[in-house]
Amino acid sequence: MTTVKVYGPGCKRCETTAEMVREAAAKLGLEVEVEKVTDPKSIAMAGVMSTPGISIDGKLVHAGGLPDKAKLETWLSA
Repeated sequence: MTTVKVYGPGCKRCETTAEMVREAAAKLGLEVEVEKVTDPKSIAMAGVMSTPGISIDGKLVHAGGLPDKAKLETWLSA
């Protein structure tokens, strides 16, 4: 199972990003665990300087703004 962390304070963009991850995973037939990280210290320690951020299996792949759907699918299928 792939672990995806969505970093952000819990804003609308962060919620939308988490939903985009779930939708992309479902489209690809992947089983993912989506974890939301809202603690500012944890967000900074992950290297996210602009939210929302996304890490997949511990690797930061995106920070700042909503991710592109095609790129999100690429990251999940890698």
